[in-house]
Amino acid sequence: MSQAWAPPNQTSYLARMANMVSGMDYNALQAQAVETGTEQAVTVNTRDLIDKVLSRYAREWTTLRELIQNAADAGATRVTIKIETTPSVKVPTPQTDDPAARLRHVMKNHTVSQWVMQNNGQKFNPQDWARLTEIAKGNPDETKIGAFGVGFYSVFDISDKPFVSSGSEALKFYWKGDSLFTQRLKLGYMQSIDTTFLLPVRDAGASVPQGQKLLSLCQFLTGSMTFVGLQSMDLWVDEWRMLRLQRTTAGSAPLKIPSSINRTTADGLMQITAITQEAVQLEAEWMEALAWTSGQRGAGGVDAVLEPAKKSLFSFFRKGPEPQSHSEDKPPLGTKTGNAAVDNLTATSSHKTFFHINKASVQTTIPRNMNAEFLRSRKKAPPERTSISYLSQSYEERAASKADAASITPKLFSSVVPGTKGYVYIGFATSQTTGLGAHLSIPSIVPTVEREAIDLNSMYIKVWNMELLRVAGVVARISWSSVMANLRQQVSQKPSLAKGKALEAEELQEVVPAAKHLYESFDWGSTTPQSEVGKTIQASFWSCSKEFELLSTRGIVPIGNARLALTDLSFVGELPVIPEAMAEAGLIKRLRESGDLRAAQIDDIVWILENSKSTRTPGQLQNLLAFICKSFRAKTISQREIRALLDSAIATDDEDGSTQTIALSQIKEYVNPDKITPTMPLPPTTLPFKYTKNFSRFDTDALGFSELQPVKWLQWLVAHRDAHGRVSIEHDIERNSTFASNVLKVLSKQWSSLNQEGKTAVTNTLENRTIIPTKMGMKKPSDAYFSSVKLFQDLPVIQELPNVKEPFLASLGVRKTLEIGVVFDRLMGGASPGEKASTKWSHVDLVKYLVSVWTDVPERDRERLRSTPICPAEGLQGTWSNQPFRISELYEPSEPLRRLGLRTLQWPGTYNTDSREGRLLRSLGLRDAPPYADLVNIIAAAGESKQTALRDFALQYYINNHELNGYDTAVHAETKVAFLPVQGSEDKLSTPSNCFSTESAALLRFDMLRSDLHRHALRFGVQPDPPIDRCVRRLIRKAPQSSRQAREVFAYMKRRLGSITKGDADILGGAKMVPVTSKDPDEQGKRTVRHLSPRECFLGDGADLANIFDFVDFGPDANTFLLYCGSKHKPDTAEIASALMQGPAEVLSQLGVSKYMELLIMVSRAWDTLKKDKALFEAMKQAPFLLATKETASDASGEYAEEGEDDGSRAKVWHIAKASDIVVIDEIVNYHLFKAHLLAAPQHDEGLEIMYLQLGVPELGSLITQRQNTGNALPDQSVAMKLQSTVLERAPLFFHDYQKESVRYDGKWLEKNLTVRILRRIAVRKWLRGLDTPHEEAKTATLRREESGAYILLITGEYDMWQVSQVLTNLLLHRSKYRDVVVLESLLASSLRSLQQRGFNVQKWLRQKEKENKIAQEAQQKRLEQEHRERQERQALERELAAQRGLDNEKEEDPNLGRDKKDEKSVPGEFPESDPHQAEKKQEPEGILENIGKRFGFDFGRKAPPTVRRVQKEADDFADEFDPDMPAPPSNRPPPPNPPGEPMSPEQRDHLVEKAISSSRPDSSTNIQSLPSMHKVEEMHTMCDPKPGMNIVHVGEMLGLRVLIDDTIVSSSKEDGQRFMLQNRPGLEQFATVLHACASIYCMSSQAIHIFYDTSDTVAFNRSQINSMFFNYRFFKHLGHLDMMQQGNKADPINSWALTMAHELAHNIEGSHNTMFQNAMQAINERHTFRIYEIAKGGAPPLPPPTTKPSSSTVRPSPPPHAPLPGAPRQQQQQQQQQPSKKVSYYQPFKQ
Repeated sequence: MSQAWAPPNQTSYLARMANMVSGMDYNALQAQAVETGTEQAVTVNTRDLIDKVLSRYAREWTTLRELIQNAADAGATRVTIKIETTPSVKVPTPQTDDPAARLRHVMKNHTVSQWVMQNNGQKFNPQDWARLTEIAKGNPDETKIGAFGVGFYSVFDISDKPFVSSGSEALKFYWKGDSLFTQRLKLGYMQSIDTTFLLPVRDAGASVPQGQKLLSLCQFLTGSMTFVGLQSMDLWVDEWRMLRLQRTTAGSAPLKIPSSINRTTADGLMQITAITQEAVQLEAEWMEALAWTSGQRGAGGVDAVLEPAKKSLFSFFRKGPEPQSHSEDKPPLGTKTGNAAVDNLTATSSHKTFFHINKASVQTTIPRNMNAEFLRSRKKAPPERTSISYLSQSYEERAASKADAASITPKLFSSVVPGTKGYVYIGFATSQTTGLGAHLSIPSIVPTVEREAIDLNSMYIKVWNMELLRVAGVVARISWSSVMANLRQQVSQKPSLAKGKALEAEELQEVVPAAKHLYESFDWGSTTPQSEVGKTIQASFWSCSKEFELLSTRGIVPIGNARLALTDLSFVGELPVIPEAMAEAGLIKRLRESGDLRAAQIDDIVWILENSKSTRTPGQLQNLLAFICKSFRAKTISQREIRALLDSAIATDDEDGSTQTIALSQIKEYVNPDKITPTMPLPPTTLPFKYTKNFSRFDTDALGFSELQPVKWLQWLVAHRDAHGRVSIEHDIERNSTFASNVLKVLSKQWSSLNQEGKTAVTNTLENRTIIPTKMGMKKPSDAYFSSVKLFQDLPVIQELPNVKEPFLASLGVRKTLEIGVVFDRLMGGASPGEKASTKWSHVDLVKYLVSVWTDVPERDRERLRSTPICPAEGLQGTWSNQPFRISELYEPSEPLRRLGLRTLQWPGTYNTDSREGRLLRSLGLRDAPPYADLVNIIAAAGESKQTALRDFALQYYINNHELNGYDTAVHAETKVAFLPVQGSEDKLSTPSNCFSTESAALLRFDMLRSDLHRHALRFGVQPDPPIDRCVRRLIRKAPQSSRQAREVFAYMKRRLGSITKGDADILGGAKMVPVTSKDPDEQGKRTVRHLSPRECFLGDGADLANIFDFVDFGPDANTFLLYCGSKHKPDTAEIASALMQGPAEVLSQLGVSKYMELLIMVSRAWDTLKKDKALFEAMKQAPFLLATKETASDASGEYAEEGEDDGSRAKVWHIAKASDIVVIDEIVNYHLFKAHLLAAPQHDEGLEIMYLQLGVPELGSLITQRQNTGNALPDQSVAMKLQSTVLERAPLFFHDYQKESVRYDGKWLEKNLTVRILRRIAVRKWLRGLDTPHEEAKTATLRREESGAYILLITGEYDMWQVSQVLTNLLLHRSKYRDVVVLESLLASSLRSLQQRGFNVQKWLRQKEKENKIAQEAQQKRLEQEHRERQERQALERELAAQRGLDNEKEEDPNLGRDKKDEKSVPGEFPESDPHQAEKKQEPEGILENIGKRFGFDFGRKAPPTVRRVQKEADDFADEFDPDMPAPPSNRPPPPNPPGEPMSPEQRDHLVEKAISSSRPDSSTNIQSLPSMHKVEEMHTMCDPKPGMNIVHVGEMLGLRVLIDDTIVSSSKEDGQRFMLQNRPGLEQFATVLHACASIYCMSSQAIHIFYDTSDTVAFNRSQINSMFFNYRFFKHLGHLDMMQQGNKADPINSWALTMAHELAHNIEGSHNTMFQNAMQAINERHTFRIYEIAKGGAPPLPPPTTKPSSSTVRPSPPPHAPLPGAPRQQQQQQQQQPSKKVSYYQPFKQ
């Protein structure tokens, strides 16, 4: 019996039940069942078994397949199949001798009576007859395919009475009911030589197969002749042979297995020993009736099989004869129509197809365990030898087998020829494809039962089958190699390969079709239905050999050498390329996708070009260049690859009669015929024009060739002539005037398009060469003249240059004027004897002559004019005898220049600057103004010589002509001459870069420009402010010495912030430039000044940090500058940490403990960042700067001591220590035991505690060693089980408010790993590390960890729930605190009603439990209903079967029916079943879950399981308190009173809260006395409401709150009360602070709040007479709230006492703990939950001033309903209005 399902909330229950039954002895139970149990045999329904087996067969012709396979196993060579028919009773047989007409009538009107199958195989032996009558007893012969023993039983799909005869015996099958029987008889003389199977059809009206069905049958029979050993097969319909198949083989020949192929499979279980090839011819002869159909079929015809009735596997059978059809006969789909052959059904056709079979012999090596598994599962061992056959068609066989596509021949042979999709054969074809164009026969592979797929599920069977599939892959690889070997033999005989060349196109065409056919056959595709089959075969195909060859243009080559050509690569015939006709073959595509076959890469071509022994022909070179250009256009080649191709290509060009070797690596240019005549001599770096004449500019750019420029061509011509001496005169530019004329024509044509650099290069190349043809021979350009120069007859004038342009020749230097030297010699030379002086020229005459011919004067002559002194200066006497000067040494004759003392030109008369002579003189260098440097020197010299007038005139001249003379372009910063007057000193001069115009720059002691020149400062290059780098250096070198000076300087620097770079700021940040005045005067009474860097000081007053750090304040501007330089408003946490480590004692003495603690907390807030600083982290671990407390005797001295307990016996002393000396209190109990020896870390801040831990502060628990001493377990463990149940049930409430990070183990872990055990005694001894004295005490609870990791909670008989909570919180939480223990104790010790009162969300927990229970109940109900339906169905089935068999009076009872319900055994954990009729008779009383469920629309009609019933029982105490929120209409009037039992609306709840708060009043009584009482709460069943008695008296006030204490403390005198107030003043102040904060939460007056102290268990009470609230100070101390407040943790105390106050506020509405009280308390909590959180998070608000006379008028009204809290964000306001409040445990009576 299987385990019953259990819902999720029952896991703990099932675990407990499993533990209870874990000790049961199942072996004993089994032995008892054998001895006393009732024995009963297992029976089998044979009919159902056969029907279910046959339902697994999905294909047609299953019966024929099995019988043919049996014939093949018996060694038969001939099989005959007959379909015998029965004439129609409606349509008479036609009286005709026409066989076609009679056959037409039979196929159209007869019905099938029986099928007969005969074979000439071996006769049945006794074992065969025995197996025929036993189901599932297969053939034990491992060489036979039959394995399961169910194949023969496929005959029952056709016939209910099959008959078998073989040899001298026969066997008949028949049914009796659902049981199958046989009758066996001896044939005697009637025996036949054949084995016959007679199958009378079950459906007497089945039609004769025709049309598509008949063709399908013939296709099946044709396909069955592939691998079986049959030689012939006939199909008859009565007397007509519809089909005859003849299979002929040509004998087998061995195939050579290449040595590179591994014959052994991957697992080593199988190895191919040999392989043979057999050629097969299959001939078929058929009647044309195969292509005929009678047309329309009736309701019982062929189409009827598609109806959703129970179908026979022979779907062509139909019930009833076909009605006659008057429609014309139509051929089946896909056959010819209208031919005469269809009319003659008996006419025959035939066809032959050819294929070959490669048969591999396989030797197996089977492990013993696999052999045993085979014997167990298949009843026969795996064969030691087996075979695998591979059937395919070669290209030639396919061509010889080609048939007319329009005939039925292709369809008939479709199952024989593999095509592109082959199948796996296990005797016959299965549904499994092979993934390639070949069939694979694997007779030893283990199929599934229906023999349609391969078994890959069973472990050992899968290993066997996978190995066979791997062998099939190897056979396929051998077959591939065989065909490739034949191709290699054919290709090797081709002439081209014999010559070492690539195959020609015609030669390739002879072998490509056969290779393409082979590739298509091995186009590996996915296989169906099992893809793993094809993957295994394919993987074995590729892995069995590393060698794989393909057909290429270089013959059969390894795949690694073959390449795919994506374009024409005829220029590298040495590269083996896949023929283009085969590039799209499927195998080639897959090889390329897998990366095994690569496309031809540039690297391949480069390798061929580099390693080839022959060079490229001109045609190949042309193709290579075209390939590069084409690839570049397609963006499939990079520049690097182009360069590699060109560098490796060498061609030989001998087409023009001369052999020329062209190395493309040296080619750089190409010829543009529009610029250079292609027949001219060309440089060797230029490609001949015939190779580039068809290229575009894009192509030449792709090749990296640049156009050969005329300048470069000219330079090569000249350099080539010079390098080779005298070249042939034909190409000598200096000797052959014709060649020189042609060259000049080329250059002249391109002259205008040349840039200036090109023109200069041409000129420089030719100017000194004799390249100008003149009438006086070849001359240099400068020695030749144009024909227009006729001054002398002996000048060399140019000739024979008709098409050379004059500007080009003029640029070369051909002269249009006389050479200037001739002018000087012939016209301006000295007077010769007898020559008149008037014939000589003056400088004025020379200028006028030059003006007339200036445009034709060459630059060389102009330069000579500039460099020759030819003009006198002004003021010298005489003309020609005076000293001449170069024109560039003189200035124009003007008055300002004369006043500046400059040398001016002597010019008679008036000098006109704009005249032609003036412009010519300026072009020759005559100056019109002094340059900047000369003028500056004039000013400086005048200043130094105190020539004030000249200096001021020169300054004014500079200003007036600043832009005109270009002085604005001068680089003033580079001026090193001091010429500018400085403010405040008439004699001092400064350079432009050393004086400035902004007055504030003087603060840094820089020179200022004279004030009258400030407006012209920029003209002189004077900047307003000094460069910032100079300011930075000046400020660092001369730091301010006073605060006033610092204020001014830093303010000026602030205005320069835009110029200060980050680097400058970094330099200033570390410079000692900030003056800081000491706080205390020295011995002489003076305050010293020291300088700090900006990073070392802070801005502002510093407040408390001013005693630790240096703070300065120089005003807003100066402070802004300091901030930019690195100062900060306050130190960061790293600096604070460093300061604390450097002087912790000094800092503590100056700040005090509280401020010091705040600094530590500030550091802890940034701890995640600080700890990344490794140096700082290590320093903090070693430095003694951490605060810690130690409890000592109260008389301990020191300013850091604080009072501890109320009796004043001990005090806490603060110490500064390093991390290794402190402990973190993770267990409060252990701390109280050893606190005298511990330095404790502060506990009020979690972040600070984390920092302590990461600095190396150990947890106290890690220092404690304990040993348990326990007694024996008590026999009664019921108390332990109850406690365990309580812990597991209350755990979700405990974990509700905890984050995942703080929880070590959750509730689910508890259910599996916690058990409770009760012992007689428990004692625990504890040691503190380093302390020899142990502490021993008796315990009522402790934990013990088991080796499995589970825990046992050990308790005593009278255990303390407080101790239980302690050990559990230490286990469940990573770090437990006192509050956690209090919360858990409340949960474990209180009832659900009490927990609800204290704010716990019990309802949510119960709803979750109820939801889980409902799911379990629904699942149980569904299971019961399902069992009931199944039982009814079995009863109905039995009654129906009994009626059919005539056994109505003797009906058998189902063993499962009528079974007594009490005898049923339930599985542990199963829900008890309930009788639905019993539920109608007796209704269980509804519990809380039913009430809650009905309010939400659920119906718990069934009795709950035990766990849920326990929850219901515990929850009954507050069933009436469940009050889901219900919408209520708003109203401004007070809500009417709510009827009993009805839930309150939100409006009523808000009114209740307002009333509770506003009704609080102060109590001025000096003495309060009351007696204890007990009030029974009727609504809470048996619940009583106790009220303690007390007697307290008023002793004083604390922060405006009245304080009352027990009268026993002040019984002696009033001084006792005053002494109490003094001793407990710090604690009372903290308590009053908390209560004030709580009052602010509820917006109520603090006057209604009072403090009292007594020793009772009363935490707080409300005097209902006046609604005054009193809170016990004793619990404030003992709950640890005082310690929390002193350590800065205000959140927990405020949170706790705020909820306590809510409890007492609810008593303003109702004094008893009834429903009204619960509603009021819940409403108050929900209204103020967010307010509690906000106040607790931020601490107590400022205290209001105390009042002397409280009155009711001081009570503040509460905010309106759902009013958002002040300052709350919108999202929080919505949460406050919409979400329920969070329930928090707030107090627990103290237990001594």
